[in-house]
Amino acid sequence: MAEERDNRAIFGGSADAVDRVKAELGLDIPVEEVPLPSRGKIYPVDSPLHDKETLSVRAMTTREEDILTSRALIKKGTVITELIKSCLLDRNIDVREMIAGDRNALMVAIRIMGYGPDYKVDVVCTGCEKKNADYEFRLDSLALKRLEISPNTPGANLFSFTLPLSKNVVEFKFLTGKDEEDIVVTQEKMKKMGSENDRLISGRLKYAVVSIAGKSDRSLINSAIDKLLARDSLELRRFMEKNEPGIDMTQEFACKHCDHVEEVTIPIGTNFFWPQS
Repeated sequence: MAEERDNRAIFGGSADAVDRVKAELGLDIPVEEVPLPSRGKIYPVDSPLHDKETLSVRAMTTREEDILTSRALIKKGTVITELIKSCLLDRNIDVREMIAGDRNALMVAIRIMGYGPDYKVDVVCTGCEKKNADYEFRLDSLALKRLEISPNTPGANLFSFTLPLSKNVVEFKFLTGKDEEDIVVTQEKMKKMGSENDRLISGRLKYAVVSIAGKSDRSLINSAIDKLLARDSLELRRFMEKNEPGIDMTQEFACKHCDHVEEVTIPIGTNFFWPQS
């Protein structure tokens, strides 16, 4: 089935949510309903995220700006988690258990609410190799990429893929916020130990893969991933990337110097949450 791109706005207003924030805080703080790319289909039945189509988030305040500049949170790699947690109206939701695609949808919506949809960032043209300084993208034009494959079990973040060469069946999950944080910590530890190899490919696969050929022992899985044939590894990663729900971060780029036009992945720089004036 072809990937679905939902071209509606990333969020839409909710009168009930607005009234709730006004009643609780006594302030007219903007609130929006953000659609979840996963539609909540991969969260357990007892989770507040189960079958959840949208989540209510409020606009950033100075409190969230303090979160974004917290050196302690930056060092721990938990800035985005704390930002989303602070802006979510539903306090029962564990942001770290949300998959990356759902978190990204919330992150983009919070950024738009806080600083508007315009996002300026430097882009190097692949045609003439010249830098396009402060190239402007529109974040409110990004499309949703909905979950289109069914989990192995309803309400479970677990999917299957058959490796083309070895024919082994791999069960995998989409990475959560906790997984992403753990990966950052692991990479930082490796750097401190003097490792020049970040192991980005194998490292992420080891967090995503739950079983291989029916074997779920962690040490066996890690060893098997290190020995995966390159084509098997590539096709598995392509399948995961193609089917992972989230935000389609590609947008048209037209070079100011040579008129070269192409689809590019919008680079997320330091000014994503601190737009230049």
